Amino acid sequence: MIGRRGALRGGVAAGLTQAASLTQAASLARPALAAGGKTLSIVPQATLNSVDPIWSTSQVSRNLGFMVFEPLYGRDADGVPRPQMVGSDEMEDGGRRWTMRLRPGLVFHDGEKVRAQDCVASVRRWMQRDTMGVALAARLDALEAADDQTIVWRMSKPFPHMRALLSKVVQPVLMMPERVALTDPFRQIADVIGSGPFRWLGDEYVVASHAGFARFDGYVPRDEAPSFMAGGHRVLLDKVEWKMIPDAGTAANALLTGEIDWIEIPLPDLLAMLRKAPGVKTGVLDKAGQIMMLRPNHLIAPTSLAAVRQTMRAAISQAEVVSAVMGADPANGISGVGFLATGNPEIDDAGLDAAQKRPTRDELKAMLDRSGYAGEKLVLLHATDHIFFNPMGAVVAHALTEAGMTVDDQAMDWPTVQTRRVTKEPLGKGGWSMFPSLVAVTEYRDLLLTSFMRGNGRDGWFGWPSDPRMEELYDAWLGTVDAAEQTRLAREYELRGLTSLPFIPLGRFRQTAAWRDNLTGLLDGPCVVFWNVTKT
Repeated sequence: MIGRRGALRGGVAAGLTQAASLTQAASLARPALAAGGKTLSIVPQATLNSVDPIWSTSQVSRNLGFMVFEPLYGRDADGVPRPQMVGSDEMEDGGRRWTMRLRPGLVFHDGEKVRAQDCVASVRRWMQRDTMGVALAARLDALEAADDQTIVWRMSKPFPHMRALLSKVVQPVLMMPERVALTDPFRQIADVIGSGPFRWLGDEYVVASHAGFARFDGYVPRDEAPSFMAGGHRVLLDKVEWKMIPDAGTAANALLTGEIDWIEIPLPDLLAMLRKAPGVKTGVLDKAGQIMMLRPNHLIAPTSLAAVRQTMRAAISQAEVVSAVMGADPANGISGVGFLATGNPEIDDAGLDAAQKRPTRDELKAMLDRSGYAGEKLVLLHATDHIFFNPMGAVVAHALTEAGMTVDDQAMDWPTVQTRRVTKEPLGKGGWSMFPSLVAVTEYRDLLLTSFMRGNGRDGWFGWPSDPRMEELYDAWLGTVDAAEQTRLAREYELRGLTSLPFIPLGRFRQTAAWRDNLTGLLDGPCVVFWNVTKT
């Protein structure tokens, strides 16, 4: 077994719970003081390397997206989709036709009014990048702007899931000016202009160091109480600054001294110290949590072989991954899980007893011998600067090596992983075999948003699993509203996933945040938001 400090490779965890060590670390890279009572400074979960939340699926780019842009629908704290940019909508013929009318007062940061034409162009760009967007496009007969305020969808099949799909929080459907949305979806946007409650301050952006956002005074919030992504997004701050401080000890010390106001994800081993610190509060804002996963490359051997993926799954202990990731915060880690988190044990627990049974060393060797694995190297894209991906990658590398596989553990930063994972080239030409990742549990409450389980091959997310049966089950689930049939299909989808392994589940966790006690109004949800927050 590899411990957390081994997983962190002798990094900041060892000894940083001591205030003296924190102060010493701070002297190496002290961040600028938070400016003024209405400026909030936060250390985000990772370095921002893309300002395009459609081009990138990273959570930090998504968080930027929800500040600068807006979705047509927003998910509330209970996971219920509610109109956001939409003022009213109408579903006809079981979902074969949808009519959406924009609410008044929507304006882009450049002063132009938001039109239905902008929304149509934005949705079309998203549909080319998102796995669920591709599924939607396959059912779409027409998407058009009937006038400047009205969006009309005509579907070839009933699609009652539209509100839920357009309120997704992983690679969300965000509205941009038409001229920006016409950017090639496989190229990043050049103009970061939305209609959201914050403006992007491009002249302040320093890669891997600083990003700034100012309140957009032209934003008109909904006249409703806020609830995560839904309701009124009332901004009570003048400015938000992202301070990208890679060293967890330096970030923690900056929070203790009030130089920053919020750490999105503190190192778990520092939580005991932060919980006792005067002027600091901690709490879990994302009550549902995150699914940890290992994404294999389904195009390139040896991970293209299902039997090799099964051996990999058997070799990796979810309990060891959770222990390495959560460290001194074990209560917020969960092992012994599969893919879906519907709340129905008939679905969620399907096949888990057999899947979670740990093989003996001899049984694991026999699995490897039968798998077709011939000693080829497995290239692991290991983000050593990421608070969760680093220990996940270390446990994976150790477990697979112990199982008899040859692991090329390539250490790099998270932005490099995001760049490398797009390639479909062979291993000898910059290709890869696997990388750790996360996805919000809220997206796996049913089949609709399970992008990373899909088997749609080269149209899918990085790793590109191809499984016609998974696609048949997904399509059948979309086509029925019968609850019993949806349950049957979801159970088979889960079981099929355990056979084909589009990704290898590594456990789940709920992440704890830390903030200064002069912040109030922080909202629950699967990503950090800055409306409703006050600073005194």
